[in-house]
Amino acid sequence: MPDPANALARMKELIMLLNEASRAYYNNESSLISDLEYDRLYDELEALERCQNVILGGSPTQKVGYTVSSALEKVRHETPMLSLDKTKSAEKLKSFLGGETGMLSWKLDGLTIVLRYADGALLRAVTRGNGEIGEDVTANVRVFKNVPVRISFKGELTLRGEAVISFSDFNRINSSLPLGSRYKNPRNLCSGTVRQLNNEIAADRGASIFVFALIKADRADIGSKTRQLEWLASLGFETVERQLVTAETVEAAVFDFQSRIPRNDYASDGLVLTFDSVEFSRSLGATSKFPKDSLAYKWADEMSETTLIDIQWSTSRTGLINPVAVFEPVEIEGTTVRQASIHNVSVLQNLELGIGDIIQVYKANMIIPQIADNLTCSGTAEIPEFCPVCGSPTEIVGVREGKALYCPNPLCKAQVIRRLSHFCSRGAMNIEGLSEQTLEKFVNNGFIENYSNIYALPAYRDQIINLEGFGVKSYENLTAAIERSKTVPPANFIYALGINHVGFSNAKLLCGYYNNDIEKIISASEEELNGIEGFGEVISRSVRAYFDNPDNIGLLRKTAALLTFTHSSLPSGAPKPWENLTFVITGNIAHFKNRKELGTFIESMGGKVSGSVSSKTYCLINNDKLSESSKNKKALELGVKIMSEDELLNSLL
Repeated sequence: MPDPANALARMKELIMLLNEASRAYYNNESSLISDLEYDRLYDELEALERCQNVILGGSPTQKVGYTVSSALEKVRHETPMLSLDKTKSAEKLKSFLGGETGMLSWKLDGLTIVLRYADGALLRAVTRGNGEIGEDVTANVRVFKNVPVRISFKGELTLRGEAVISFSDFNRINSSLPLGSRYKNPRNLCSGTVRQLNNEIAADRGASIFVFALIKADRADIGSKTRQLEWLASLGFETVERQLVTAETVEAAVFDFQSRIPRNDYASDGLVLTFDSVEFSRSLGATSKFPKDSLAYKWADEMSETTLIDIQWSTSRTGLINPVAVFEPVEIEGTTVRQASIHNVSVLQNLELGIGDIIQVYKANMIIPQIADNLTCSGTAEIPEFCPVCGSPTEIVGVREGKALYCPNPLCKAQVIRRLSHFCSRGAMNIEGLSEQTLEKFVNNGFIENYSNIYALPAYRDQIINLEGFGVKSYENLTAAIERSKTVPPANFIYALGINHVGFSNAKLLCGYYNNDIEKIISASEEELNGIEGFGEVISRSVRAYFDNPDNIGLLRKTAALLTFTHSSLPSGAPKPWENLTFVITGNIAHFKNRKELGTFIESMGGKVSGSVSSKTYCLINNDKLSESSKNKKALELGVKIMSEDELLNSLL
């Protein structure tokens, strides 16, 4: 047994560390330590409290979550939202079930939301918060891509779901965010999205909610939790994937879920086992912290020891220089892992890394390689004093999650190439064929120095077709894509410029406020910009700083003269033919540059775009009506009409 004085000192230290990590997680959408490290410290504190028979004030073992602190309205939950007791043992799941039937489902790694409906309409959406008081995020949840705002059930309905952002959307959004604003993982991005004060930003980020529990439903007495979720699915909700299990089948079900993790587009940090019988669950009650009818199964992280052999530094479009750990290859969760992101300078220093150190590596959520611990802590890793690409002196700057290394040279080739790549990206000018690798070739050969040069590439036809990997056909495809990009919505062009803090949603706000007049945007004062709903001082200052540079204005005007800007085909105040109709888009697109542009067009006509087909869907847009895709099958099953782009556009005539 540890010395009582030492034990109390350690308990105080653990409480401070855990509460600080919770504060960052719940209030600032950031992660100071990994989930694995949090669980290890929490278990150590819990063991010390049992051993010493002492619980100190403020201990996280005696409360749920962390007190919310933001500008969003605070709401008290009707029913307290307790945490779940956890285990990493499949045997514990068997003994937990005994002779009862259970429901095993994904424990998605996002943000828990309580949804309340009344008279068929979404009344309120509230975050979990500290379990007793959450934040009202109704405005943001209304624009999530799979949340029904109206349902057929007219009684009062309360349910719980997990708000999540897919890995693919996370990578898309994170790559477009400016220096210091990128998120560490999808969960943190989702938390930041749910708590946005501007719901247009939330709408652009593609968050979803998967319902996992029915809390209350007037006149709907359903005694099985699986049947409750089936009923909710019939109302249009997406529900968490699940299996009915017994003590004899639960271990095989766990392995089945686990085997599918590498193919999942959503992060999970384990599974949830709950008794399927509602009546039996109610009879068990709860402790002050945990419900007795449910248990969280946390992935038993497979840990491997290896040797750190290098730290590579890569300069991004924004000038951020990101460290990546390279180590001796190890097998983790069935795949060979050779490297892991270190995230930033703060993480590098906290781990006290050095070449030759023995490190422990695991996969967060069984997917993303992470360094769990450094066993030798040499602390000899050197932070580059010069940019590895252009050789300019580096700077250490403050970012969302600590300190980061930065190259301040705007002419750094790495930044130039990545800015050009952003300009050509799908959400910006959508120039297919201009990958980073191709752009690097063109920059190295002197064909391109800035984004305006892209439109002069035909002058280098003979040199391009003779480059390795090119030919006449690939050149023709590229120039055709460049030509198509000349017709573009103004918001896409503004977004393509790569102005710090101006993502696609803010570009749309900017263009909407100035009625797509780019000259007015160029000359807007910081005070005027502050008047745009959803803008603040940081965004306004960034926009003004960009246009205070005459080189930026000259380049913009030169390029804009080559473009044709498209606008909504409906005059202001005109009736919108697809008002409140929901569309789903799938397959290849012919008349629009991509699905996002078609979705924007539908929204300009009053419609809404969803990611999944349900009974509430007005139309599935698919140019291949005989497709065997899951969306086509679902539409046929539900009797939802399927239209091609031609039919969709002809319906407006």
